[in-house]
Amino acid sequence: MTQSQSRSRDPASWQTVQPERGGLWIFTGIRDFIDNIANTSPARLALTAYGLAILLFTGLLSLPAASADGAATPIHQALFTAVSSVCVTGLTVVSTATHWTFFGQLVILVGIFVGGLGTLTLASLLALMVSKRLGVRGKLIAQEALNHAGRLGEVGTLLRIVISTSVTIEAVLAVAMIPRFVTLGEDFWQAVWHGAFYSISSFNNAGFTPHSDGIVPYEADLWILVPLMLGVFLGSLGFPVMLVLRRHGLRWKKWSLHTKLTIQVSLILLVAGAALWALMEWDNTNTIANMSLGDKITHSIFASVMTRSGGFNLVDQSHMDSTTRLLSDALMFAGGGSASTAGGIKVTTIAVMFLAIVAEARGDDDVKVYGRTIPEGTMRVAISVIVAGATLVCAAAFLLLAISGASLDRVLFETISAFATVGLSTNLSAELPPSGVYILAALMFAGRIGTITLASALALRQRRQLFHYPEERPIIG
Repeated sequence: MTQSQSRSRDPASWQTVQPERGGLWIFTGIRDFIDNIANTSPARLALTAYGLAILLFTGLLSLPAASADGAATPIHQALFTAVSSVCVTGLTVVSTATHWTFFGQLVILVGIFVGGLGTLTLASLLALMVSKRLGVRGKLIAQEALNHAGRLGEVGTLLRIVISTSVTIEAVLAVAMIPRFVTLGEDFWQAVWHGAFYSISSFNNAGFTPHSDGIVPYEADLWILVPLMLGVFLGSLGFPVMLVLRRHGLRWKKWSLHTKLTIQVSLILLVAGAALWALMEWDNTNTIANMSLGDKITHSIFASVMTRSGGFNLVDQSHMDSTTRLLSDALMFAGGGSASTAGGIKVTTIAVMFLAIVAEARGDDDVKVYGRTIPEGTMRVAISVIVAGATLVCAAAFLLLAISGASLDRVLFETISAFATVGLSTNLSAELPPSGVYILAALMFAGRIGTITLASALALRQRRQLFHYPEERPIIG
């Protein structure tokens, strides 16, 4: 037996050779940690992915190079901005245009793009990057994120389609807006930057703007407003819907039930929201009363699109009537489509609850729509989402009322905007002390992750019930 053979068989000598592999043990440890989370809880992996992204972008925004004055940004402001960008919200405590350098704005933009991919999609990509492969468990996670839009073997292709679709839509929106910024007097590269920023911010429903006065100067410019509205609306539909549209086009009969409900309810909320917003603000001299008929209609449609998650605004939210703010609260809480860049409780949740109410009123045993029966488990999840979302909003509003001393309607507006990752504001976020900023940051994080995903991630273990109690129905209503 040679000396090298004896060394290879000696456990002690093997242990002495192992450290010579350099720092690979750190990467191996991270890989094993991610694999373990992916195998035990996909929801916890999603939580980990978003948490790591937020920590990374907080660190980058804390650097002096990210601040226009060359000083390190306070941690609560950097954290809030990082959470707002990764959770595609748009709420700010400092001006995006004046506080951050080009580097800081670029960090925010990358955070928006990364966060807009979605929780479970981002988690799947994290597992893929760390493990260099997307195993069966990882494919199941990604398939769930895409609402089972394809077979298990197609998941890798679908993830590439999700990213390529995002990039393509954002590129088209940017190309549409860049010439307009050039004609408005901006130099070419500045116009390219603004076009790219607005395209990514709109498609991901983020609402960040690189201009100090936002998009108010373009309130009558359809060349800018229409691409913004299209980007926000397409982003709010969700990747599962876009995959179906990509595959089947406008052939209604081939659409999935999720696609039908998402598009139908989104259009209903868009039309109803625009009509009600116009009705309430038509004679308000602080907003649109003195505008032409065309501008009033444009503002109403724009407000309806943006209130459900876009976050861009043409009028000062604090100047709207109290009834309009209440309407905005409802639209923000509703949000957009599942697995989309929008927030809120999602339009399919509203559709399922409405259908359940109709079925109960008719005395039907099943909740049916478009030739399909909705399972009881889906209705239970819908109820959980609504109740959990309302509970989080109420708890956060209670704390912010105690901290800020602001009026209830203003606090509720800011709280729902944070939970639904909308980004509309009455400027309360910038006035809050650090404790209030942390509360809103936590609310944005919970709203983006999703109440059900968050609860599943925080659960200590997965439960399987092996018994069933006798049924007894309490009196309801």
